[in-house]
Formats: sequence, structure tokens, C-alpha cells
Amino acid sequence: MVLPNPQVMESIEKLRYQVTVADVAAQTGMNLEAVNREVMLLASLTSGNLTVAETGDITYTFAPNFRGILLQRSTAARLRALGRTVGQWLFYLVRISFGIVLVLSIMVVVVAIVVAIAAINSQNQGDDRDRDRSRGGGNWFVFLGNPWEVFYPSYGSRRYSDNAYPETPRVKAEGDRGFLENVFSFLFGDGDPNRDAEDRRYRLIAQVIRNHDGAVIAEQIAPYLDEEDSPATDNENVMLPVLVKFNGFPEVSEQGLLAYRFPDLQTTATRRQTARVPAFFAEELWQFSKSGSGAIALSAGLGIFYLGAAVVLGVLLRVPTLQGGLVGFLGLVNGAFGFLLGYALLYLAIPTVRYFVLQIANQKILERNSQRQQRAEVLQQALPQLQAKLTFARRFAIAQRNLDAEKTAYSTDRDVLEQELGQDF
Repeated sequence: MVLPNPQVMESIEKLRYQVTVADVAAQTGMNLEAVNREVMLLASLTSGNLTVAETGDITYTFAPNFRGILLQRSTAARLRALGRTVGQWLFYLVRISFGIVLVLSIMVVVVAIVVAIAAINSQNQGDDRDRDRSRGGGNWFVFLGNPWEVFYPSYGSRRYSDNAYPETPRVKAEGDRGFLENVFSFLFGDGDPNRDAEDRRYRLIAQVIRNHDGAVIAEQIAPYLDEEDSPATDNENVMLPVLVKFNGFPEVSEQGLLAYRFPDLQTTATRRQTARVPAFFAEELWQFSKSGSGAIALSAGLGIFYLGAAVVLGVLLRVPTLQGGLVGFLGLVNGAFGFLLGYALLYLAIPTVRYFVLQIANQKILERNSQRQQRAEVLQQALPQLQAKLTFARRFAIAQRNLDAEKTAYSTDRDVLEQELGQDF
């Protein structure tokens, strides 16, 4: 069973359940033909009502609980919702697993260093002198404190508190989602900030067209598309994908000026106010991590400490006096040393390489944003050719058609006979 597009369902909710195809297309940035199919599918699956105005335009009305109706009627939808929930939990477990492995690896390395030093000392010195030494100063944690205290939720707020300095609650840094998720963010970041760039781009374009009463020129659309779609030598090429997506068509003046009309985008279920639109489409820059600077510093610091401790452990495991005693715990650590050292190297190498890759990616984003901004600035210039095109486009302005104000010819939420009798009188 084919299920409706999630974007279409979200847009219907944002538009308060009463929409036209043009409303949804403007909200999602999808082309009108695809939106028409999706809206009709959703209406059929959830018993939505359609109202036909005398002009032939259709308004679709959905129940506020249409998602619940869809779930009740579709086993596939229920399974997909369950799979999405399970997938979110599995992905969460994957995210926190990197932090768990880091903590466990550091613990193993530190304990192995202590055990290795103790084993080396026991090989070089007599039992009596070793016992005396252990009594005199063996417990390092008395001086160093508990190294795992940094993982306590209240770390930093109570460490130096005493009677003279009352405790103050620790304020969680913005973006700090907890140590385990911060480690994942430090390693792999937080995903592509422009994953929905195309949808955002065409939402803006649709709103620009609506703000200008369904008639625009290429220079008004160029700031929202990339240079390869809008070469400086032929700005009109920018309109080809937009014409296809929103059922537009060109108009040519006697002087060869081009304007573009989009009458289908001017049909709306209820009156829509003009919305403010940015002058150009700006892609968002990649962030190394959305965790706070303190969380990033802690993750990096632990990685450096872990790598240093792994190197020290590697040196200790190669001490000749210990070679014959690599049994039990130290034997297991020696066998897993390649993994421990490799994880430490990868833990620092992955974010380091990612940092430089993001610098290159962000430089390209800044260049594209700058190109769009320059095309937007052209609109602010009073160039005679540009003013002539704008004047020509205004001749084709189409007033927004609000179907609430149209006389209804047919509606699925009323009895057919009642409507036919009503039209006769």
C-alpha cells in the first residue's frame, strides 16, 4: 500500500487542515503534479472532504486527527511508525556506544598501567621492600583524586565547594546533550545542515512568486538558485526548473522582454498574508559540533589523555622483565593492545580530518551564498532594462483567489441531493 508523503502531511497540519494543491506546493516546495497526487491519496485514505468552487478549483479539508485515521486504516503505516521508533532507539544506542567504548578503554588502559608498574616492581625488588614501599606511598588516588570524577553529573559544581563557599548549581552549556552524545558529536558532527536545502529553496521561490501576485522575472528568482542553474550569460535559464515545478509559463513582450506567470500558485483555500522572504537563499555552514565548547574540550582532552596513556602502556608491555609475566589480565590487555591503540588514534584522527574537510566545504558554501547575494543586489539597482522587465511582469499580476469567498458547487461533506436541490432554488 502506497503511503502519503510525510512532507505533505506536515504542511497540511501547518495550514490548519484546509488547503489547495497550490497551498501545499508553496509550503513544501514540491511540484504541483506530485502534490496533487499526494493530497488526493491522503484524502482518499483518511476520508478527507473536497469542495469544488464554481470556478472549478478544489479545496481539500482534513480532520485534525487524520494521522490517527491513517494509522488505523493502514497496517503498513503502523509498521513504519514502529520501525521509525525502533530505528531512533537503535541509532541512539549507536551514538552513545562510542562514548561508552572510550570510557571503558581509558579505564582498561589506566588499570593496566598500574598493574604493569606493580608487576615490574615486584620483579625487581624483594617482597619485604615492596611491601614497605606500598605502605609508604602506594595509593596514587590519595594525591590525584578520583580520575573518573569528571563523569559525575555534578562535576565542577562541588569539587571546590566548602563551608566558606556555598554550592551553586551547575548550568548545562547550550548544546550539551550529555557526555556520551557529546563524544559522538565530537567524532562525527551533527549531520548535514542543508539536508533539506532543496525544499527550503523552493518554499522561498513559491513565496516570492505569491508575494508578486504570480508574475515574476528571472532576476527575482536567480538569488534563490545556484550559479550552474543561473549562468550570468543567460539568466532566463534559471526559470526552466521553476516553470516545470509550479506549472508556470513565459510571456514575451514586443521588445523581447520575458516575464513568467504562475496562476496555479495564486489559488488558496483561505486568505494568506504576504510573508517576508530573505533577499537570497543562504545555505547554512557546517558546524564541527553543536555541543558546547566545554564539552568539545572535554572530549578532545580525554582523547589526548587516552592516546598518551596507550603509548605509556605500550612501552611498559615491552619491558623485558615483564615479558614472562604477561598472563591473566595483562595477557588479555597485551592481546587487545592493537585495538586500544588503534581506537585512540582513530578517536583523534577522525575529528581532525573532519575539521579540515569542513573548512573546505564551508568555503564553497560561502562562495555560493556570496554569488546569490550579488544577484540579489542587482535587483536594488535602478537599471533601465531591469525596470522595464518589472513593469512588463506587473501587467500579468494575478490576484490571489481565495476559495472561501467562492460559491461552492459541490462538497463531499454534504448530501448530494441536498446540494442539487439547493442549486435549483
